[in-house]
Amino acid sequence: MATRHVVIGGGTAGMNAIRTIREEEAARSEITLVSAEKPYSRMVLPYYLDRSIAESHVFTATPRVLADWGVKAHLGRRVTALDAKANACTLDDGTTLEYDDCLIATGSSAVRAPVPGADGRGVHSFWTLDEARAVLAEIAPGSHVVMVGAGFIAFTILNSILALGAKLTIVEMEPRILPRMIDDAGATLVEGWLAKHGVAIRTGARLATIEDAKGRKRLRFAAGGDIVCDVVIMATGIKTNLEWLKGSGVTINRGVIVDDHLRSSVPNVYAAGDIAEGRDLITGEPAVHAIEPTAQEHGRVAGANMAGKDVRYRGSLIINIVEVCHLDVASFGAWDEAKAEAASGVKPDRPAYRKLLWRGDRLTGAIILGPSSDIWTTNDVGMLKGLVQSGVSLARFKAYLKRNPFDIKPAFIASKTTSALLPETILGRPSKAPGNTPVAV
Repeated sequence: MATRHVVIGGGTAGMNAIRTIREEEAARSEITLVSAEKPYSRMVLPYYLDRSIAESHVFTATPRVLADWGVKAHLGRRVTALDAKANACTLDDGTTLEYDDCLIATGSSAVRAPVPGADGRGVHSFWTLDEARAVLAEIAPGSHVVMVGAGFIAFTILNSILALGAKLTIVEMEPRILPRMIDDAGATLVEGWLAKHGVAIRTGARLATIEDAKGRKRLRFAAGGDIVCDVVIMATGIKTNLEWLKGSGVTINRGVIVDDHLRSSVPNVYAAGDIAEGRDLITGEPAVHAIEPTAQEHGRVAGANMAGKDVRYRGSLIINIVEVCHLDVASFGAWDEAKAEAASGVKPDRPAYRKLLWRGDRLTGAIILGPSSDIWTTNDVGMLKGLVQSGVSLARFKAYLKRNPFDIKPAFIASKTTSALLPETILGRPSKAPGNTPVAV
């Protein structure tokens, strides 16, 4: 009898797991996908918003393609209950699916600030395709858009809003923008850069209420003047979709707790992506990393193990990279570790900023920002990521790098970081072209 796999969630983690099962299995299995939405890539929604791509290009697998892959799909359906003892899950239409193993990859949902009016007309989140459609329908040239929240999600769509000809104001409760991505010095440079590009920013702003104002929206704050605008986008964070797992027998903390094979506390139940709480590559501690690279890697590792392989996961590296108005901003690893040795440099006129964080001879975190037009910015983003990811010893170069954080190329080359990274693949074997299997998304 063919092995029965159930994949719950059609996002990046789920689709990569399906691809990997088909690549790695010794005998053809049965794969059933349950997804509340047709599979699409959340990462391309900003390009859909600014009309760079058509909506048809958002989707990663049509029903016909899923059928060609041999996947039985329940699209538009949600799993409402998982019974780990019975090896079965129940859908919202009452259907019961039995499995030999299953993957939980139900991701995250947007969270709006708990203020009166946050659920009203003209107030949107930007996390799903439906939400992207709603935002696109309301923004017109000359519109005034207010984004509540100045984190990574907000900054992924900043360029798109400006490209639509809208005026943009960003309000953030924390004292600085990008509070979970860069430090004060970096945020100051980014704020100055955005101001030059016509983006208004208000930090330390505690939103009190959102009201209707003659067809527009009025935002009132605990302190400071009101803001009247046409569209409000709430970019105030996400939460893992865990509620439906209550009573399942699967151990949950901030996410589904997984081991180095991405198995949950129930051996034949795996978890991947935003919903999984697994090992942080740098700290070794359990963490939930709701980022695209982790979802890709989790899906591949879980899929290989579901296919009968023995693949261990080293851990997830925090990676945040965004480009705003042609300024690259990135951070890697433990970029905010208070106890780490740190060295930084700033060139306000470019503007450019570097911060390197150390544990002994290893680079464990980094922040970098600079104009996209500067080739050294693009090159050094990749090199800094590589130095943090590889964990190579930089003993010979540490003193130099601390004095010269803008000159990392000699250390990268001499430490043979490329040689350390080239053989490193998630599945421990050379990469394969997708062929007739699902693409990595």
